[in-house]
Amino acid sequence: MLYYLFEYLDKYGFIGAGVFKYISFRASLAGILSLLISLIAGKKIIDFLQKKQIGESIRDLGLEGQLEKKGTPTMGGIIILIAIIIPTLLLAKLNNVYVILMIVSTIWMGMIGIVDDYIKIFKKDKKGMKASTKLVGQLVLGAIIAITIDYTHTLSHSDLSTNLPITKNILNYSDLIPGANNAWIIFIPIIVIVSMAVTNSVNLTDGIDGLAAGTTAIVCFGLVVLAYAAGNFKMAEYLNIIYVPNSGEVVIFLAAVIGACLGFLWYNGYPAQVFMGDTGSMALGGAIAAVAIIIKMELMLPILCGIFFTESASVIVQVGYFKYTKFRFGEGRRVFLMSPLHHHFQKKNIPESKITIRFWLITIILVLATLALIKLR
Repeated sequence: MLYYLFEYLDKYGFIGAGVFKYISFRASLAGILSLLISLIAGKKIIDFLQKKQIGESIRDLGLEGQLEKKGTPTMGGIIILIAIIIPTLLLAKLNNVYVILMIVSTIWMGMIGIVDDYIKIFKKDKKGMKASTKLVGQLVLGAIIAITIDYTHTLSHSDLSTNLPITKNILNYSDLIPGANNAWIIFIPIIVIVSMAVTNSVNLTDGIDGLAAGTTAIVCFGLVVLAYAAGNFKMAEYLNIIYVPNSGEVVIFLAAVIGACLGFLWYNGYPAQVFMGDTGSMALGGAIAAVAIIIKMELMLPILCGIFFTESASVIVQVGYFKYTKFRFGEGRRVFLMSPLHHHFQKKNIPESKITIRFWLITIILVLATLALIKLR
């Protein structure tokens, strides 16, 4: 909204109004505004959640310090949602299809998270929303993202393609089906799977204080670099990655996500004053997935989001191995002391704050590795 105001002012010669043309300026402003909103509104929202007794009910898993968190306000993801959406609406170009898609993805998954948290807290059902219902919601969003991207490519007469993580070659989705003319046949299922995988992985990572918020902020720093390069023709050509016209606005959205996560960490760092709940983790997962797909970096996500996917994989391995050994030997066995992976380290009596910081450091390394691969390609 402010973008259009300053565009109008610049048209009539107001000094300094032209600075809003620059993505870097608006992104910096979005990050600062998002941080301030999450810090200022965060305290008021936490007080409201405490007043309404919207607290976390803790199931005893035998983890050190776990029961001390009972009653800590949850659904704090509302702070993140507000801090992302307001700066994006104010500073991004709202006629940009990618901006609309990112806003829809974030709100869509945030609403699923809100319903899930509501059922857990007010209906006293620890399982929350039915897994099948949640998956349908994620599947529909993935399909919306894929169809929207497919439509924009049809309008621009571009191929449906993506960047590969190691080779400098570009993958055209139509090449995956010999003789097929319609790349969307393979593109839409892949995008749906990517969207669901990222969302659920971020959700599983949200298990200890500051882990999901801090890791997401670091991942988004990496995505900022990739998005800026993908939206700049000269940089995209130099790095030999796909140029995505009009995708530079993604950077403003990502800056808002970073600011929201950092502001939320003020209250969510150990010991947490508030938990984001599924409201926040689902929204952040949807945001990351949408951005990566828009800038053609979805196949980079296994490296960039290595921590998220490792957490998710630990659950799959644990459940799969338990079922296999129970069928084979009549007794279920475990690979980890507990899953997701961060709980395994908690069981080893490693302090929560140390686990969080180490996972952050690993994420920094993975982000740098992703950026290095882009250059080395």
